[in-house]
Amino acid sequence: MSWLDRLPAVRGKLLPGEPLGPFTWFRVGGPADLLFLPQDEDDLAAFLKALDPAAPVTVLGVGSNTLVRDGGVEGVVIRLGKAFAAVEPQVGQEGGGSRIFAGAAALDATLAREAGRAGIGGLEFYRGVPGSVGGALMMNAGCYGSETRDVLVEAYALTRAGERLTLSNADLDYSYRKSARAAAEPLIFLGGLFEGRPDDPAAIAARMDEITARREQTQPIREKTGGSTFKNPPGHSSWKLVDEAGWRGKAFSASGKGGGAMFSPLHANFLINTGEATAADLEGLGEAVRAEVKAKFGVDLDWEIKRIGRPA
Repeated sequence: MSWLDRLPAVRGKLLPGEPLGPFTWFRVGGPADLLFLPQDEDDLAAFLKALDPAAPVTVLGVGSNTLVRDGGVEGVVIRLGKAFAAVEPQVGQEGGGSRIFAGAAALDATLAREAGRAGIGGLEFYRGVPGSVGGALMMNAGCYGSETRDVLVEAYALTRAGERLTLSNADLDYSYRKSARAAAEPLIFLGGLFEGRPDDPAAIAARMDEITARREQTQPIREKTGGSTFKNPPGHSSWKLVDEAGWRGKAFSASGKGGGAMFSPLHANFLINTGEATAADLEGLGEAVRAEVKAKFGVDLDWEIKRIGRPA
């Protein structure tokens, strides 16, 4: 008898064999052995406490920076919904009215917008970060010179065993696009408390409009993409390395049939699915580019996109 035969009772939804492609921005990937959509935090904590410890657990956010392989994902995939998407300014509390809570399922752009409406500046950069707050907490997301570690007060999470944790900024041990704590211990982020500075809502909105305009001019934000594909190596820009290696706008297919994967003609560090790609095509293109950049320039490109699951 496997862990699938001994599932805990839940108030949310348990969906065996659910395709994961529709939950990602690339729109590719195989099914989860089991997809769990918890009704609320208590439902999730109880499920984790009762779940067989041998069952693998993976958290899938909005899938903006995730590539699910064609063979699907082993174990339980957890997807947080509306109950985890609250965004609430902390009026009259510590921080002089410049703090705001955001649930893990809230979009980064929503956090930026609601902070602006509350007159909290310093979080505008989240308008340019694709994805959700949970992903931002996991990987110290940022852009345009600011990162999550610059504005986070504390984060709230569950362990794999369903234990609730409150983690300070220092506890998460952030570096470039990484939390050492989250890398060492499986964590399911529930949300975070952020602190900015008092500012005029109109001025904040104007800065966010500038960020939006800049993104639309320089990034393929309306394509099936996963955002920045590679981290910037020390002293280098990934997009320049991809471009100079000759891969900007060049189609690729791992199977040799068609070419649905390419690095965007607009931004050479954005991997896109033009409509016919498989996960193998997208990952294969990324690996081909990594190999060529290493051979030509002696530089290692590390994936920023999270790749999960089994090959077909």
